[in-house]
Amino acid sequence: MRESTGGTRERIKAVALELFTEQGYEKTSLREIAERLDVTKAALYYHFKSKDEIVTSFVEDRLELIDELIAWAEAQPATLETRRALIARYADAMFASEKPSVMRFFEQNQTVLKSLSAGQQMRGRMMKLAEALFRGDDSPAAQLRAALSLFAVHSSWFAVRTPHISDEERRRIALEVADELLAPIGQPAGPAR
Repeated sequence: MRESTGGTRERIKAVALELFTEQGYEKTSLREIAERLDVTKAALYYHFKSKDEIVTSFVEDRLELIDELIAWAEAQPATLETRRALIARYADAMFASEKPSVMRFFEQNQTVLKSLSAGQQMRGRMMKLAEALFRGDDSPAAQLRAALSLFAVHSSWFAVRTPHISDEERRRIALEVADELLAPIGQPAGPAR
C-alpha cells in the first residue's frame, strides 16, 4: 500500500530536520536526505525541489501557528492576563511534538535563515507577536520586555543546560522568566533612578 503524499512530505521534513540539526543546513545535501529515507533523489524532488523548499515548509507551519496566536491576542483585552495566556499558548505550541527540534534548527542555522525569504517572514511575524504582547504600552521598555519574553521560550532549548531536565520543567522555567518580563508592561512607570 502506498503511503499518502502528505505522510511522505512529513517524513521528508522530519529526516531533513534531523540532518539539518545534526550536521547543519549547509553541510546537508538532498542526496543525504534521500539516502536516510531510503528513496531516490528523484522521489525526493517530487516533493521538494531544494533544501530551501524544505525549510520554507517548516517556516510556513510556524507562520500559520503564529498568525492564529496573534489573531487570538488581538481579540482579547490588552491585560497582563492576556499577555500571560498568549506566552503560555506560544510555549505550548513550541513545546509540542517536533517543535523543539524546529526551534533547535532555527537556533543553529540563523545565518542561513537570514538569507532565505522564509526566515525574513518569520522575523516579521515574531515582531508582530511581540507587538501583541506589548499592546497598550508601546514604551521602549515594554517592546524589549515583550521580545525578551519570547526569547525566554526559545532560549530554554539551548541556554538551559541542566542534564535530563524534562520538557515540562524547561517550559515552566521559560514561562516563569517570561512572566517576570511581562509583568511590568502596561503598569505605571516607577520613579526615575
